[in-house]
Amino acid sequence: MSPSRQGRWLRRLVVTLVLVAILAFVVDKVAGVVAQNQLASMAQKEAAKYGVRSADTSVKINGFFIPQLIKQDFSKVNLTMGKPTFDKVPGENLTVDMNNVHVPRSLLFQQSGTVTVGTTDMQVRMSPREVGRLAVRSTGLAGLTTEVVNGKLHAKLAMQGINIDVPVVPQVQQGRIALALEESATGAPSALQDRLKNLLARGISLPELPFGAQLTSVNVQDNAVVLAATVKDLKFTR
Repeated sequence: MSPSRQGRWLRRLVVTLVLVAILAFVVDKVAGVVAQNQLASMAQKEAAKYGVRSADTSVKINGFFIPQLIKQDFSKVNLTMGKPTFDKVPGENLTVDMNNVHVPRSLLFQQSGTVTVGTTDMQVRMSPREVGRLAVRSTGLAGLTTEVVNGKLHAKLAMQGINIDVPVVPQVQQGRIALALEESATGAPSALQDRLKNLLARGISLPELPFGAQLTSVNVQDNAVVLAATVKDLKFTR
C-alpha cells in the first residue's frame, strides 16, 4: 500500500472511530435520561405514600449509563425534590444520595421491576420560619419564632409584654428536634425562661419524612435548618 493510500485509510479509520464514539455517547445519554425519568416518577409516587409532594423531582445517574445498566448496578444515584411539602409543611429542598443501586433492565422498557438501594443518605432544608411554626405547634407558645442570626439559630418569644431572644442548639432527640438554650436571656423573668427552656427541650415534632427515613442530625447551614436522615432497605417498585 502506498503511503498516500495508507494515510487516507488511517484518516477514515480515525473518523469512523470518532463517529462511533460520538454515537455511543449520544445513545448512552439518551438511555440515561429515559432511566432517570423513570426513577424520578417512581420516587415521586413512593414519596406520595408519606404525604410528600414536590414541585419538581429529578434524578441524576452518575457515570456512564449503559455499562452500569449491563450489570444492573449503579454506583451512585442522586434524587432531588424541589420545594417539597411534608404533610403540607413546606421545605426548601430535599436531596437523597443513593449508593449501590440495583436497577432491573426491564424498567428501561416500561416493564415492571423493583429498584433496591444499598445505602441512602437524605438531607432536608427547611426555613427557620417553618421550624418556628412547628415549634409553636409542639409547645403551644403562640409568640414563639425562630430565625438564624450570625450563623446561629435563635428562639424568640414575645409574651406578656416581655421579649426573649436566645441562641439555641438544635439536637436530635428520639426523632424530634430538641432546642437547647445556649445562654440565658438578659432581663427576662427566670420563670418564663425556665418554661421556654423546658418546652423546647421536649422537642419539636416533625412531619413524617419520605421513604421511612430516620432523623440522625440537625444543623444550621447558611440561612436554613438542615435535617440529615438515613433510609434502610429503600425500594421503588413499578
